[in-house]
Amino acid sequence: MNVGGGAPITVQSMTNTDTRDVAKTVAQIKRLEKAGCEIIRAAVPDIVAAEAIAQIKKQIKIPLIADIHFDYRLALASVRAGADGLRINPGNIGNAAKIKQVVDCATGYRIPIRIGVNAGSLEKDLLKKYGDVTAEAMVESALRHVDILRSQDFHAIKISIKASDVHRTLKAYRLLSAKTDLPLHVGVTEAGGLYPGTVKSSLGIGMLLAEGIGDTIRVSLTRDPVEEVRVAYEILRALDIRHHGPEIISCPTCGRCQIDLFRIVERVETALMTYPVPLKIAIMGCVVNGPGEAREADIGVAGGDGVGILFRKGEVIKKFPEERLVDILLQEVDNYKAT
Repeated sequence: MNVGGGAPITVQSMTNTDTRDVAKTVAQIKRLEKAGCEIIRAAVPDIVAAEAIAQIKKQIKIPLIADIHFDYRLALASVRAGADGLRINPGNIGNAAKIKQVVDCATGYRIPIRIGVNAGSLEKDLLKKYGDVTAEAMVESALRHVDILRSQDFHAIKISIKASDVHRTLKAYRLLSAKTDLPLHVGVTEAGGLYPGTVKSSLGIGMLLAEGIGDTIRVSLTRDPVEEVRVAYEILRALDIRHHGPEIISCPTCGRCQIDLFRIVERVETALMTYPVPLKIAIMGCVVNGPGEAREADIGVAGGDGVGILFRKGEVIKKFPEERLVDILLQEVDNYKAT
């Protein structure tokens, strides 16, 4: 999986299972693969987790990145177990000698290293120098460790430089992108639950991507990581960067809506959560804008007064009772995929 250098922007996530539990971790990664996740990261808190990577790798299709904190020996063990890359936080991985061992191991196995700088774990000397966790301090931390890796003739480097607030994240990435052409992993860390996390990530990641900053993204949510992948692709779709899976447009609803649109849209979204084909689906419940919106979609339904109308590429296909609306729509999606 190429990152940077003109390659498409990739979508990442991170498992929230215990990596030592191989079965649960593999099951979650397979769900993420179906949702479109292209790179997966797993926490490696101890040697058992590092050794589990060997069994996990045998059962998954996408690259696996080992997330290492505090103990450089876990990085060595993870690489030897088959990790496709490392994410290390230079602020807590150890001294230069320990980092050199990690670099030598990564070089031998020809895998990349992501330097992951987080606002919550900045080096003490930089905190003292800047008086706070500033964007400038984060950038200096990242570039300091880039220099360490390059001094050892290691160049397969990616960088992330995340804070939990949008303004500092934006400033940090903008400063960093002006100083390096290395691939950037973009995200807002510790963004929160579904609603605040989606909003923060959409603003932070979306604004950076719109400026041409970012090569791979991870949306951080306190949720099932499949939701992270869904939000990531919606960000890419909204910016017309990449299209994965269906785009579902639907009414916000008003007093004119005469069908149970909330329930209908929820059922369709759930059914198509891992559907890979990009197409536009309209689910409308308004007699004012509904038919017109439905006609503009690849597949559309417009409902009212207990009746639904199915549209395909702007053409009316048939009418049917409201209670069959979801089944009719999903069957049409299957037919679309088959063609």
